[in-house]
Amino acid sequence: MLGLLDRFRKKKKEEEETEVETISELEQLCGDDKETYEALFNIIFLDPRKIEASVKEAAKKARNFEKSKDSLRAKLWYQIAGGLAIYKGDVENVKKYFSKCEELAPGTKYSILKNPEKAVAKAQEYYKKYLKD
Repeated sequence: MLGLLDRFRKKKKEEEETEVETISELEQLCGDDKETYEALFNIIFLDPRKIEASVKEAAKKARNFEKSKDSLRAKLWYQIAGGLAIYKGDVENVKKYFSKCEELAPGTKYSILKNPEKAVAKAQEYYKKYLKD
């Protein structure tokens, strides 16, 4: 029984180490720019190619949920649209979609809105360096 628990702990530790390595890549890229790192930390997709929806599809779903007064799902889809806009380098849509997220959940603040141009540029560096086709 103890051997089984040890294997589980080992696997969990390996997963945590992998996650820390991925996060540290973004942190290394941002360097001393903690503001940009914080702006991207919770919203950047590490590999947005795995998201099956396009920016347009995500925004459309968000609008539909917003119309049906389901603000939680609308916020989620606006956040997905915003994350995909970051990947595309589309600063205007990043501002638009994350502003909608804040509007739907007034208690939530997205620091990417402070300097979206800088954050998107840093995200583009990340994608060019770490996403290989």
